[in-house]
Amino acid sequence: MRATSSVIVGREAEIGLLDEALAGVRRGAGRAVFLVGEAGIGKSRLAGECALRAYGLDVPVLRGRATSTGLVVPFRPLIEALSSRFRAAGAPDDPELVPYRPALAGLVPEWRAGAVAPGYAISLVELAEALLRLLAVLGREQGCVILLEDLHDSDTETIAVVEYVVDNLADLPVLLVGTLRPDPGPALDLALAAELRNTASLRELRPLDEAAVRDMVDAFLDAGPGEVPPAAHRYLSQRAGGSPYLVEVLLADMLDTRRLSRADGRWELDDSGEVAVPTGAVRSWARRLDRLDEPVRELVLIAATLGGRFSVGALRSVTGLDDRALFAHLRAASEAGIIAPDGAAHDHYTFRHVLTADALKASLPPAEQAALARRSASAIEESVGALSGEERQLVATLRLAAGENAVASRQFAQVGRQMLDAGASGSAAVLLERARGLAAEEERDEITVQLAIAQAESGRLDAASVLLDDLPPTPAGSQAAEDRAQAHTQVAWVATMAEQQKEARRHIRAARALFGAEPRPEQEAALVVVEGHLALLPEQRGAGEGRGPEGRSRPDGRELLKAAERSARGAALTAEQRGRPVVACQAWQLLALLSRERGFDEADACLVRMLAVAEKHRLAASRAEALVRLGTNAFMRTGEATQLETARAAAHELGSLVLLQTVDGLLGMQSVLGGRWDRARRIVEGSVEASARLQNLSAHRYLLLVDAVLAAHQGRTREQERALARFRRAGGEESMLVPLQRGLCQAVGALMAEDRERATAELDAALAWERENPSFFYLSGRYGLRPLLRILDAGADSHSSSSADSEAEGVYGDGGREAYQEALASPGGQLAWNRMFLGMADAVLRGRDGDVDGARRAVEETGRTAAVVFPQVWHLTLRLTAEAALRDSWGEPVTWLRTAEEYFHEAGVQPVAGACRAALRQAGVSVPQRRGGRELIPAELRSVGVTPREYEVFVLLAERPGNQQIAQRLFISPRTVEKHMASLMAKTGCVARSALCALSAERAEEQKGSGTTARVPPA
Repeated sequence: MRATSSVIVGREAEIGLLDEALAGVRRGAGRAVFLVGEAGIGKSRLAGECALRAYGLDVPVLRGRATSTGLVVPFRPLIEALSSRFRAAGAPDDPELVPYRPALAGLVPEWRAGAVAPGYAISLVELAEALLRLLAVLGREQGCVILLEDLHDSDTETIAVVEYVVDNLADLPVLLVGTLRPDPGPALDLALAAELRNTASLRELRPLDEAAVRDMVDAFLDAGPGEVPPAAHRYLSQRAGGSPYLVEVLLADMLDTRRLSRADGRWELDDSGEVAVPTGAVRSWARRLDRLDEPVRELVLIAATLGGRFSVGALRSVTGLDDRALFAHLRAASEAGIIAPDGAAHDHYTFRHVLTADALKASLPPAEQAALARRSASAIEESVGALSGEERQLVATLRLAAGENAVASRQFAQVGRQMLDAGASGSAAVLLERARGLAAEEERDEITVQLAIAQAESGRLDAASVLLDDLPPTPAGSQAAEDRAQAHTQVAWVATMAEQQKEARRHIRAARALFGAEPRPEQEAALVVVEGHLALLPEQRGAGEGRGPEGRSRPDGRELLKAAERSARGAALTAEQRGRPVVACQAWQLLALLSRERGFDEADACLVRMLAVAEKHRLAASRAEALVRLGTNAFMRTGEATQLETARAAAHELGSLVLLQTVDGLLGMQSVLGGRWDRARRIVEGSVEASARLQNLSAHRYLLLVDAVLAAHQGRTREQERALARFRRAGGEESMLVPLQRGLCQAVGALMAEDRERATAELDAALAWERENPSFFYLSGRYGLRPLLRILDAGADSHSSSSADSEAEGVYGDGGREAYQEALASPGGQLAWNRMFLGMADAVLRGRDGDVDGARRAVEETGRTAAVVFPQVWHLTLRLTAEAALRDSWGEPVTWLRTAEEYFHEAGVQPVAGACRAALRQAGVSVPQRRGGRELIPAELRSVGVTPREYEVFVLLAERPGNQQIAQRLFISPRTVEKHMASLMAKTGCVARSALCALSAERAEEQKGSGTTARVPPA
């Protein structure tokens, strides 16, 4: 007989906490709650109660449980949780989730087909971010609950994902409830650390007191107060130790043996004779097994040997039963309250409680347990062809239970290697660690090498280093030495990507020592690629590194990069020939960066070669990386983003959130330079926090810089400083982005504030950094803005000096021509952004030399593209160049200043607009007052300086009224009307009043055709 009840007793505080958390998530305040307690203490019952209350509030619930079989199954509770929600409903179609579908396909089997490109493993952080976004979308209306039970049995990947989600719930409508035992391990560490960081609440469930046990028993028996004998309450309270599970088991045993029975409407306890009641769960379950039919008893014992959760297929293999008999026995065991179908998988069953399987196994003598485990392992191996990873782990666990440690070790090691190849490095490390502890002496070193790689790729570089360092010596050039050297190479690559230069170099030295004096070409190529990427890091590239141990001068940064390029080119060709396509792609990617100094055509050729290798060998990640870098080069060459958008589509198809964020940063910068502020802001807001959560540091820094550049180019100084402060906190000033920070952000921001001196200082600082640290960024001002400013400053100084030529020559050398020629001859000078500045510099120099026509053509040719692609900074260059044109009497400086003034006034950049007005006044040109209604004046009239009051007169001229009529309409004097008429004729070029009236009528007709009406501006 089963003794169960839906009533929960003794947990009022915990239920109150869950109710409070549910109310919070419905308001958008996310929370995590961990329920910790021994097996049987009631964690799952509380989680179930939380689910019921959520269902009652129409809050979506996702529920998953880790396996208690000891098998390592990556993401099992997460897969079960999502499947419980979406198996029937299908994939959510919310547009916000489109970038995250490939990552989510790793959790929901039904979404896998074609969702993730072959050859690419979704990273843990990408998966965690995708899950976070999915939960946020689900909870958008009413909130969302995700219940994850038995986290102590979870794989390391699940723990990592849960930690990420917990740390980022605060502003999302999501409640995460996790249950776990207080056993030392990653799950408990996670819960304790989250409580310490105030990102989660932790509640440890205590045993029930006597009063709670009494209430629980009365609820089970549906008995009123005093109906159950006090002796029965005392017995259950003492023997169960406050464990609700044991109360249930012992009460069921009392009912089955009729020690507690109901007669004449009351409950009676038979305590006569010797007390034969079990003293614990083991004896209780042993007695219950004795009452089952022999075939059912044997099936239940075999199922317990297979674990707390078992598949019908495995049970069929071991028992040899046909389906009819097998399911009949399973029904009998279910009716006895021992097992139940697993709701997460149609072909699996679970024991009603995790302790049940352990108790049943413990009821057998050790020899019988071992024999049953051995028999089960052999049956599964014989009946199944190629074992899956989960089946192989089950066989290993059974061999271990049978005392066959070496066999178990080999099985665990094989699954661990498979998981490592599949990218589940954390789970691989767990299995390889288990295999290493069981392995025979002669097999342990080989497993240790694989374990070191798994530890490194899962982010535990220190542990990987210790494992490799502790290996016994082996002869250089032997197979064992080559395997170890390969491991050192892989660990060095991970260390390089983590910018741990010292550790990376140490592993490279160890690899070279193990390969011996003459490593094979493909081995040398792999090492060279790692060393080449190391050469790009600031510490190794910096000048002034001192002298070597023998007193020889170390090569400077550029010599190191040239040597790295020569080595990388040989490594790329060797890797292609020797069948190492991943190394080849890494080498071509490195070469594409290093060869930029000679031109972007050569850089693109390297990337095209990388793309070809990636497509030939179906390397999806390398293919997407090549497309992104090609798109980046195209953006810098033309200012357009077409190829970047194509690259983003490839990154999305791949499912790489890290690469998507990299592309978004580039698209954000392209939007800033193009003056598309709203698009740039959307990109930054959509990716900057996610990149931080993903620990995608390079993309995060770049997005923060984009945010700062966005503010700088709009002339918003305070916003710029706030964004730069975030950039600095993220380590931006220790990164390769410093030249862009100083030149593209701070220098342009200074120009928007009309602080030419500070802008020049920032550009000089950027150049100084680049000279000390060879840079691969070309938009820092060195190849465009700085030469233009130097030329403008030289011209201004020569005009203001009493001995113009001699003093200007002394301060500026050749008047800025050398910097201009240097930039023009460099690959950076061919980029669209820099061509804009160099084109205007050319115009200024031609105008200074008296080539008026050449200067005019230079401005026209430059503006043909720049005005469309880079409108904001194009108008800034007009404002800067106009002063030189006024001094040297060339071009149309008044028109340029009026155009720039109009643009910056509308953009809200008042310092530049004010400077334009000041320059117009100095040129002797009347400057219109900035009165209300100016925005109603058509652009072509604003550009020639028509004022709001003049426009009032112009609008009325379409009706051809006389001056007296206009004066009456506008409440001004006829003399004032005459003054405005004269000004309008001069500004529009109309030589007669009739022509001005015709122009007014023409403009009125155009506005009427476009659906607008010419309105008189307010006074």
